Amino acid sequence: MDHEATQELTMALAAVGGTTQVADEVVEKIAVAAARAVPGVVELGGDVARFVNAVLDRVGLDQVGDARRGCSAHVTGDAAVVNLVLVIQAGRPVPEITGQVRARVTEAVEAHGLRVDEVNIRVDDVATGGPTHVTHGYELT
Repeated sequence: MDHEATQELTMALAAVGGTTQVADEVVEKIAVAAARAVPGVVELGGDVARFVNAVLDRVGLDQVGDARRGCSAHVTGDAAVVNLVLVIQAGRPVPEITGQVRARVTEAVEAHGLRVDEVNIRVDDVATGGPTHVTHGYELT
């Protein structure tokens, strides 16, 4: 394709325009991956989600639902609100972990071209021993 034809094609595409929508589920997957990368975050999801996940693990469906578990997001235009439910490691400062989670989630979502208006976090549990022993408890907003 010659240079003039390429320019015409580019201008035609730019003139077409249209809208772009990012699904809530996309932001949820991005946010979960970012939150899991923070040291001190043991799991995501509330009691029921973790119970269902444990059952799925036992029957060999360990990847079902994991990509978005513990997260909900709402995208309006170019802005997102993210809600996370975390289980954190016992003995770790809650404000430190949640601050790191907010920063990483915001950075990850904004890297995909959206603005993050809020990252709301509820610490639902603390892991005091192995991965199966947690103590129900803390809530932050």
